Amino acid sequence: MFGYAGKILYVDLRHKKTTIKPTQNKFCEKYIGGNGFAIRLLYDNTKPNIDPLSPENVLIFAVGPFAGTMVPTSGKYIVQAKSPLTNFMGESVSSGAWGQAFKRAGYDAMVIKGRAEKPTYLFLDDNIIEFRDAKNLWGKDSLQTGELIVDEIGDENVCPATIGPAGENLVQLANITNDRYRQAGRTGMGAVMGSKNLKAVAVRGTKKIEVGNLEKLMEVCQEIYEECQGAKTKGYRVYGTPASVLVQNHLAALPTRNWQQSTFEMAENISGEYIREHCLAKVIACSGCPIACDHLSVIEDGPYKGITTSVEFETIYALGSHCGIGYFPAISKASDLCDRLGIDTISTGVTIGWAMECFEKGILTKKDTGGIELTFGNHEALIEVISKIAYREGIGELLAGGVKRAAKKVGKGSEHFAMHNKGLEFPGYDLRGLKASALGFNTSTRGGCHLRSSMYDYDAKGKVDRFKADKSLGALVKEREELWAIVDSLILCKFLRGVVSTSAKFAELYTLVTGIKMTANQMQKAGERIYNLEKAYNVREGWVKKDDYQPPRIMEDPIPDGVAKGSLVTKKEIGLMLNAYFKARNWNSAGIPTKEKLVELGLNKIAKKIGAA
Repeated sequence: MFGYAGKILYVDLRHKKTTIKPTQNKFCEKYIGGNGFAIRLLYDNTKPNIDPLSPENVLIFAVGPFAGTMVPTSGKYIVQAKSPLTNFMGESVSSGAWGQAFKRAGYDAMVIKGRAEKPTYLFLDDNIIEFRDAKNLWGKDSLQTGELIVDEIGDENVCPATIGPAGENLVQLANITNDRYRQAGRTGMGAVMGSKNLKAVAVRGTKKIEVGNLEKLMEVCQEIYEECQGAKTKGYRVYGTPASVLVQNHLAALPTRNWQQSTFEMAENISGEYIREHCLAKVIACSGCPIACDHLSVIEDGPYKGITTSVEFETIYALGSHCGIGYFPAISKASDLCDRLGIDTISTGVTIGWAMECFEKGILTKKDTGGIELTFGNHEALIEVISKIAYREGIGELLAGGVKRAAKKVGKGSEHFAMHNKGLEFPGYDLRGLKASALGFNTSTRGGCHLRSSMYDYDAKGKVDRFKADKSLGALVKEREELWAIVDSLILCKFLRGVVSTSAKFAELYTLVTGIKMTANQMQKAGERIYNLEKAYNVREGWVKKDDYQPPRIMEDPIPDGVAKGSLVTKKEIGLMLNAYFKARNWNSAGIPTKEKLVELGLNKIAKKIGAA
């Protein structure tokens, strides 16, 4: 095969056995790779309604057909399982070198089943798979674990993907770390790994990846590389993702103090511009990436002197404005701590911000917090609580399950301002003044996520009226979700979207790499198939229409400040947009895929079990 490694690895942790099955051409054409492979393997290898932290859940790693080739930004990998945070489809994408090493070891995907009897790490050394004792690694943080594995194997080319104490303690916010600054951060995949007594998956791959048409691929990729150095990616190259801080603040779309405000008076102190002027150490890029959006910062003085880390926009929002913290060194320290403990910065910051509002309103007291003055702006408290979450100590036990569970347990009206969808905490876009984004967050199959459709592109750039809930948004969100399903299956970085963003271009690249002729229409249909399969999985696991609605704060509390003052998304508007979206997808009025649609997409067996009449 060209592009594909041609093998899917099945690992049984309990019995320390492995099985390899060939990657079939038909499977490739229908599901592309990456997310497409992962959701199909998740659906087929799990029974309905299992406990996400039980041995019955599977943990899937997958790469796309472009991994290990010259296609720009193609070195990513995806992790998927039933999410312990949402109880629906869980998935997270990470960058770095791990994905390419996995492909070069000879695999397109890996399905990990069961639970090891004792702490274990896997070492995939091309065709050799070892189950190694991780007793000495248990309790170590994510970064220490990676370093110790590399030292033990004695080869700096080994790429470990690790969990920290949060994953070991089954914290539902736990993530997976690779390449020091890269995380598969969302939906609790680190907790699934911890539930399996699996501390790490280390990979060393040395095999070649062959492509179908090398000469033409070089020509097309050269054009993409050159365009990636132009105006369409300049913001990412100059400031990294923190460039979004001032953009969102100007739009009154930067959630502040747990979404009580939409502008932050200290935004300039935590912006990409501030970091570049005061803290920038160097700019780094993932393997094969011509954009280089990762801006490494170092704190040179003050109480957090010496902290060196990579801080993205979403982290700055969640640990910064959302918690009322305008002191960048503290955000950097909090981010570094999250990375070491193995915990998602977005979910962690949003959950702590909710707790801060509860504390200020008297819903939580010092007795609940163990004496911590958990007020907005208190960065010492933020940092202390992060550790408590990872180790499930004190107030951390309440917060370790995420904001939805915490609010349900505490009650007293706190559900009103628990900012999540389907149990996944929101990223940094105030949806009350971004109505296309509001719909995209609602329909996201993994919950409160900006990466399933990225509709903020349309809102922020004026491609739609961001204050209007229009029926036309239904078809627009559908189209974008399917495009992003393709991107996450190939797998490419979404920051490439200003340069490569059409099914036709993706089909051209796919044909050149794999030798499998793919038309733009076939590529689009694959994206639609993948997204419908994701929804079918969620329906199987208990999804109902109310899960697509926002928390009350978005529907009832207007934006109080800035240029979007007075805006909100009413329940009626959400219903209008959802109905238009369901109609565009040919799903029924309850939001369930119809048998007709599933059969059209070749999902016949699923249509019999899930499809609506």
